[in-house]
Amino acid sequence: MYHQPVMLTECLEGLAIKPNGTYVDVTFGGGGHSKAILLQLKTGKLVAFDQDADAEKNIPTSEQLLFIPHNFRYLKKYLRYHNLLPVDGVLADLGVSSHQFDSAERGFSIRFDADLDMRMDAGSDKTAADILNTYTEAELHRIFGMYGEVQNAKTLAKAVVHARLQTPIKTVMQFKEIILPFAKRNKTTQYYAQVFQALRIEVNDELGALRELLMQCAEVIKPGGRLVVMSYHSLEDRLVKNFIQKGKFTGELEKDFYGNVLKPFKAIMTKATVPSDEEIEQNSRARSAKLRIAERI
Repeated sequence: MYHQPVMLTECLEGLAIKPNGTYVDVTFGGGGHSKAILLQLKTGKLVAFDQDADAEKNIPTSEQLLFIPHNFRYLKKYLRYHNLLPVDGVLADLGVSSHQFDSAERGFSIRFDADLDMRMDAGSDKTAADILNTYTEAELHRIFGMYGEVQNAKTLAKAVVHARLQTPIKTVMQFKEIILPFAKRNKTTQYYAQVFQALRIEVNDELGALRELLMQCAEVIKPGGRLVVMSYHSLEDRLVKNFIQKGKFTGELEKDFYGNVLKPFKAIMTKATVPSDEEIEQNSRARSAKLRIAERI
């Protein structure tokens, strides 16, 4: 299975699809969400983005679908180029697809030995190995601490710099051996996952791309249109939550002269939606998913 779409029904309901509307799936992946959206369109249009070349194998034949093989941070640019502004809704299912985790050679998974790659766009020039072998100790400390929320990030960064002096760090197994002594007993897998997440976020500039996407959504979605975002870790969810609540990522709410809150979206639900126990049982990847839905003001 390429990727089982998480909370599919909730995502479709969140988009409130109009049969003649224009929608954007910025994380096409296996096409699960996109195919379901297409079924609800009559004369409408769906634009799908994905920077991973593997995703192109899943494109369904449909005159209503326009596939754009680029990162979603270029949302506004391509919508404007194709004369599709404004749109009725944007869906983002963030994180790594099951297919990317299951493709050993991509280097995303801690389960297989492979080169430390982790690029979602194979054409980009920075791999996880490049980061481990060239970043300063302070830079490594920052990404392990910020993006992996690793407790002993400073000690880990020092160990990585020491290890690479002996021999360059190139493979998953080699890196796991280096970081194993720093994991708490019985928490090894969790520790690996945190460190690998930190590297993956840095390789793909995931949080930078998400910030750009959200800011552009405020410009491309028409009033009454929907923003539907599913995230899989607290760093992403915090950005989405803050943006929906305040129209920005940090700081206080801004108000105009009359005391009206200045923000582009209003939350449809105050709390994030999480998957049912049944769904988590059928698809373990859904376990950490949080869904937030907002309407353009």
